[in-house]
Amino acid sequence: MNILFVGDVVGQRAAAYLIKQLPKLKRDYSIEMTIVNGENSADGNGITPTSADILLTAADIITTGNHCFRRKEMNERYELSSDIIRPANFGDTVGKGYTVYDMGKTSVAVINLIGMAYMESCDNPFHCADELLKTLDTPNIIVDFHAEATSEKKAMGYYLAGRVSAVIGTHTHVQTADEQILDGHTGYITDVGFTGVRESVLGIDKDVIIKRMTTYYPQRHTYPEGGIMINAVALGIDERCGKCTSIERINISEDD
Repeated sequence: MNILFVGDVVGQRAAAYLIKQLPKLKRDYSIEMTIVNGENSADGNGITPTSADILLTAADIITTGNHCFRRKEMNERYELSSDIIRPANFGDTVGKGYTVYDMGKTSVAVINLIGMAYMESCDNPFHCADELLKTLDTPNIIVDFHAEATSEKKAMGYYLAGRVSAVIGTHTHVQTADEQILDGHTGYITDVGFTGVRESVLGIDKDVIIKRMTTYYPQRHTYPEGGIMINAVALGIDERCGKCTSIERINISEDD
């Protein structure tokens, strides 16, 4: 079984471009399931029902992160949807922290967790993962760990090694070059990267960010023009035991 995990989508133009490219990506990598982190997919930050619907025209599951509750209009979608999840360790709030995707011949659980270091207050993600794993009856488990600190992501990878199929880091929007299979079982990458304009600062107009950092005044985030890149990983999973057999970084650009 081949699973595609796409890094944080920034803005609706990036979401629309991704949807145009997904059919080819699925063919090229023989993808059977697609997971997308969509917490920044709406223009102006966060995720909205509109940006979620764009992504779900070709993706199967949307994960999120620290911006998941920026838009109040998403609350009902979190409650009613099984294909949009928020971090499980955000405590007792709207929505679900994991979902199980039925593929007929097998099923895949997707867990969303958020880190503690340099992030909003949350429950311990390590303890939360332990509790969730007790409830799942499929060996095929993908974890989106939305965290700032690379040390926390690496620790989570090793903590869950052998117990889940993959731990995919999100949030920092810069693809790392450390894809590997831990303990011969668990695919891992510290950060899968992002989907947005290449010539930007994490998807935002670079001049806006530079002005904020040099003048100390708040700036309204705007999205630049220019070629969009897609960062992702393709995972090969042995569906019989949940073992990751391959993990391959993907980095394609509209300008290529």
